[in-house]
Amino acid sequence: MKILVTGGAGYIGSHMVKALGEKGYDVVVFDNLSTGNAEAVLHGRLVVGDLSDTAAVDRVMREERFDAVIHFAAHIAVEESVAEPLKYYRNNLANAINLIAACLKNGISRFIFSSTAAVYGIPDKIPVREDDLLQPINPYGASKMMVERVLRDVSSSSAFRHVSLRYFNVAGADPLCRIGQRYPRPTHLITLALRTALGLRDHLDIYGTDYDTADGTCIRDYIHVDDLILAHILSLEHLLNEGTSRLYNCGYGHGYSVRQVVDVVRKVTGADFMARETDRRPGDPPALVADSSRIKKELGWDPRHDDLEYIIRTAWEWEKRLQAKG
Repeated sequence: MKILVTGGAGYIGSHMVKALGEKGYDVVVFDNLSTGNAEAVLHGRLVVGDLSDTAAVDRVMREERFDAVIHFAAHIAVEESVAEPLKYYRNNLANAINLIAACLKNGISRFIFSSTAAVYGIPDKIPVREDDLLQPINPYGASKMMVERVLRDVSSSSAFRHVSLRYFNVAGADPLCRIGQRYPRPTHLITLALRTALGLRDHLDIYGTDYDTADGTCIRDYIHVDDLILAHILSLEHLLNEGTSRLYNCGYGHGYSVRQVVDVVRKVTGADFMARETDRRPGDPPALVADSSRIKKELGWDPRHDDLEYIIRTAWEWEKRLQAKG
């Protein structure tokens, strides 16, 4: 089986490529390397290109004849999406449409989409279920919601089938330290905290301490990247076995506040770094926690790393190795 992975040189995409390669799939990565890294592609072949280049997308599909597409390539920073919405709608929505259109043109009928819990906005209740109201409060979440709608409409009008996976907060790294987060300008809390612990930053900002939560800081459902990749593998197997289009949350079903994450980072690293309280960021909901019972019931998803300390420890070992390499 041959699989196309867009954004496969990025953080989550590279873990997907690793898992596919280890399972014996033939993998081709399509990535513009704007935030990805060629050395993170541990299996298969890398094609450097942009999804806005429709001729290039069509050419690689025509030449390779894929059995399925797994789509990761997107911009992901909530705060940036508020400041630069068109950047997000062009890349996350318009380029996804380019990719879907190329799939239809080339007879590719299986598609896995990297969506997000940001589609829920500020949920009316926690944990959130897949059928709950979608009310994104930032362009990042809105762009992903729109792609979900495109996929539903295309699937209802053709033989095209898809699985959309709504990620909660993905963190951690390959336990063998081969790959991990490597963004030039990281925005994820755990990565920022670890780099502060390493002395690469003089402080960590805590954005907002007046939310309606137990300690006033935002609460998120953190999932280890390897458990998320397992959800993708099960989704791929579902589609290859002629399964119908589906939509799943991917999270552990409980959350940690920013302060709790900072405490665990300090415990794991042994560094008592400065955490500075500051104003809220635009586009941040108070709490996001998943109800992932659907994917557990339907696909048998059984996450193995539901342990914040383990998640942070794998990320810490990766960060130390990354910084040692320079």
